[in-house]
Amino acid sequence: MKMIHCADLHLDSKMDANLSSEAARVRRAEILQTYQDMVEYAKKHEIGTILIAGDLFDKKNISAAAKTTVKNSITQNPEITFYYLQGNHDIENFLDPGDVPENLKLFSDAWTYYEQDGVVIAGVTFTKNNHGMLWNSLTLDRSKVNIVMLHGQTAEVDGKPGDEIVNLKALKNLGIDYLALGHIHSYRKEALDARGVYCYPGCLEGRGFDECGVHGFVVLDIDTKTGSISTEFVETGRRRLYEVHADISDCMNTDEIKPRVREALADAGCTKADLVKLVLTGEVDVECEIEPEAVLAAFSDVYFFMKVQDRTSLKIDPAMYVGDVSLKGEFVRQVLAAPDLDDEAKNRAIRYGIRALQNEEI
Repeated sequence: MKMIHCADLHLDSKMDANLSSEAARVRRAEILQTYQDMVEYAKKHEIGTILIAGDLFDKKNISAAAKTTVKNSITQNPEITFYYLQGNHDIENFLDPGDVPENLKLFSDAWTYYEQDGVVIAGVTFTKNNHGMLWNSLTLDRSKVNIVMLHGQTAEVDGKPGDEIVNLKALKNLGIDYLALGHIHSYRKEALDARGVYCYPGCLEGRGFDECGVHGFVVLDIDTKTGSISTEFVETGRRRLYEVHADISDCMNTDEIKPRVREALADAGCTKADLVKLVLTGEVDVECEIEPEAVLAAFSDVYFFMKVQDRTSLKIDPAMYVGDVSLKGEFVRQVLAAPDLDDEAKNRAIRYGIRALQNEEI
């Protein structure tokens, strides 16, 4: 028996933190298509169960297109049973009352149990009212294969009311074979106890640069006779997000910076379909001409999206300016001695100040 475990799809996310309105529209459509591709994967591989462990959607107001697409994916595939546990981003129900398909199974704020071919699937949504009352009320038959669905952050203790905390310590030795989690957007699988494991499948597609790397879903292969469960991570996503660090130490201008950037991007394996956050690092001379806009212009057409961030530090020897009676020397001394500025602010002030003193554009 096989199942798919996915979570944190965040369908219909605005995607406007970095992207233009047109690029955001493209990404919303791609993420919705990736969800459909996962359903097609289930059909192709004759997988009869899909577990959605929260945050199917991203906001309260869902577009008609996203709502219809998800509903059709369920109603047009009656051979697949969808188990949908709401997360903190989900609305109460994306379907009209009384319009829940027979093959869509939902959960409430009390433990709900379903059984399918000898496998029990239990789940509960977190609320402020059921805080701290869930763990003692979970009852599982140890002779069966038990899958538990939850959406939250793992910890060894309970959080405050309203926190979505999955208390791993309280869930140990209850007969759980597979704890299907959502909330963390990267893949993670670890032992829960001597019997079971807990797993975050991560999101299907990265949306921001805090979600770089590989994304996908997990396929469970359950031997109902022995109770053993093997898992496989299946990569999805039309595009990857990368944060690439390029060390430009000792470079003095954009022409010298470009080869370092080109090498860093090649080493990272970025392709033209990807979204890239380029971070310039290293120690540079105080008179180095760093033009993030010029670097961006040189590479932005290569990728679907790119942004450039300057995190370089200045290579300054304060002793060089002790006896410098010029205006530049006095300015550098004053900035370095400023008690209310951190190192990053001092670097920025010195760089801009020296360029201003040299009548250069800032």
